[in-house]
Amino acid sequence: MTAVKPASRSERSPLIIGVVGGSGSGKTTVSKAILDATGLATAFIDADAYYKDLGHLTLEERKQVNFDHPDALDNDLLVAHLHQLSQGQAIDKPTYDYAAHTRAAATVRIEPSEIVVVDGILLFTDPRLLALFDIKIFVDVADDIRFIRRMQRDISERGRSVQDVVRQYLGTVRPMHLEFVEPSKRHADVILPEGGHNRIGVEMIIARVLMELQRRQGAK
Repeated sequence: MTAVKPASRSERSPLIIGVVGGSGSGKTTVSKAILDATGLATAFIDADAYYKDLGHLTLEERKQVNFDHPDALDNDLLVAHLHQLSQGQAIDKPTYDYAAHTRAAATVRIEPSEIVVVDGILLFTDPRLLALFDIKIFVDVADDIRFIRRMQRDISERGRSVQDVVRQYLGTVRPMHLEFVEPSKRHADVILPEGGHNRIGVEMIIARVLMELQRRQGAK
């Protein structure tokens, strides 16, 4: 695991942490471990919720969309929401209907918090998001493990068939991972091998987050 670089905007509140990794890498497990360990007011934002609204397309047309390309995400809205949270304003985070391949009508209220953790596969491809993250983490897990996890999740939670999962993985997930996700690793402050199973690595990240929070409190 590489060392964490000093946060670039140490006096800004909240502390915003970006967690990136390939599909099935365990980003959410790492994110929630960080949030659970602090004992402070926290907010979790899944970038998958910010897929663009495709309600104007037919279901068959939506199925053909490359959801693993940066253009599939509404980063304008995500950037705006992170700015709002930084200014102490609550946001209404969108939700996504994976079975219908489009944005759902419901939203989730996210209140301003001392820590905001954002996870997603493509966060580090957008310079605007990179500029907002105080700590950037890349969860690095072997391709075969990620594929197995993705297949299990998509079948059990998203109503996909084995054939659909394999088709999407070979058609877009793997090529886009190699083109966008893997190269974005160079922007990370921390590269965490084995994700949430790397207990020592996760504990080191948590210790660094707590240290940064204490430093900020002392600077007030």
